Amino acid sequence: MARRRQSVTIKHVAADAGVSLQTVSRVINNEPNVREAMKARVQESIDRLGYVPSIAAQRMSGSRSYLILALNDRERTIADWRARQGTDWVDQMLLGGMLTCAEFGYRMMVELVDTHNDHVERELGAAVAALQPDGVVLTPPHSENPLITNLLAKLDIPFARIGSKEEGPGIAMTMDDEGSAKLATDHLLELGHKRIGFIAGPSDYSLSGWRIDGWQKAMAARGLDTHNLCGRGDFGFQSGAEAARKLLRLDDRPTAIIASSDQMTLATLETARAMGLSVPRELSLISFDNTPIVRFTDPALTAIDQPIAETISTAVRMLINANGEELPDTPVVVSGSLQERGSTASPRVDVSA
Repeated sequence: MARRRQSVTIKHVAADAGVSLQTVSRVINNEPNVREAMKARVQESIDRLGYVPSIAAQRMSGSRSYLILALNDRERTIADWRARQGTDWVDQMLLGGMLTCAEFGYRMMVELVDTHNDHVERELGAAVAALQPDGVVLTPPHSENPLITNLLAKLDIPFARIGSKEEGPGIAMTMDDEGSAKLATDHLLELGHKRIGFIAGPSDYSLSGWRIDGWQKAMAARGLDTHNLCGRGDFGFQSGAEAARKLLRLDDRPTAIIASSDQMTLATLETARAMGLSVPRELSLISFDNTPIVRFTDPALTAIDQPIAETISTAVRMLINANGEELPDTPVVVSGSLQERGSTASPRVDVSA
C-alpha cells in the first residue's frame, strides 16, 4: 500500500535550514531586520521542500492575522437562505472578498451578527478576540450601528462601512444608490413614462432614503409629481405585494414601478397580473437587484445590477493596505449599471400628467 505523503510544515523548513521557527516566520512575512544571507538560506529550504506558507505560520510573527472578517445581518441572511428564493448578496460578497483576499495571501471569514441585539458588542467582541482580523467589512445595517463601529474603532481595527455616508471612523462606502435610482427612473422617462411609482426599502437602511432621493430628483428634473407614488416595504415579497396593491389601486395609477429588491419586484409582477395588467404593455417594472431569479421570470426583469462583488473587493483591498496607504476621508462610491430586459417598454395607456 502506498504511503500518504507527509505535508511539509514550517517545522520541516526550520529544521532543514537550521534556524528557529520565528526566523522562518519573519522570512515568510518579509519582515525587516533579517539578513539577506539568512533570507536566501530559508528560501532555499522552502523551495527545495515545496513548502506552502499557512496562515498559522504567517501569524507567528504576531504582526498580522491574514484574516478579513465580513459581518452580515443574521436574521435577514438566515431567512434568505431558508427561503431559497435566489438571493445572492452573500455569494457576491464572497466572490469579491475571497478572490481579492487570495491575491494577498489572506482569507475571508463571514460572521452573522444581529445588529438589533442588546448584546451585539459582546457578540462581536468574542468573534474579534477569537479571530483577531486585520480588517472588518460591515454591511447594512451594521455599517451604521454605533455600538459596532465604536467598538472596532476602540480596538483600533480598520473597517469599511458599506452603505454608509456618515462621518466617523472607518471607510465609508456606497454603491451609488441615489445614482442607480436616477438611472432606473431616467430609463423609464426616456421610454415615455410620466407616472412612475417607487417601492422603497425599510427606513432603518439609509440606502432606502438615498434611492427615494434619486427617483424624486429624476422626476423633478422633468417637472413630474411624485405625490402618492412612493410605497415602502421591508425588501420581502409580502411587503412588496401590499405596496404594489396600494399603488396600482390609485385612480391615476403608475404606468411603471421601480422596486427596491427582487422579491418586492416579483410581488409587484404577481400583483399586477392578478389585477389583469399586462407587463410591460400596461405596466413596466424595474428591480433594484439583479439576482439570478430575475432572468427567469416572464418577462425577464429589467434590473439595477448592484456592484456588490466590486464594492467588497475594493473594501478588502483598502483594508489590507490600511497600514501602508492613507485612507479616504470621503465616501468611496462604486456605481452600478442597468440591465435592460423584457419588463420595460413604452407606455400604451394614457400617461397624460
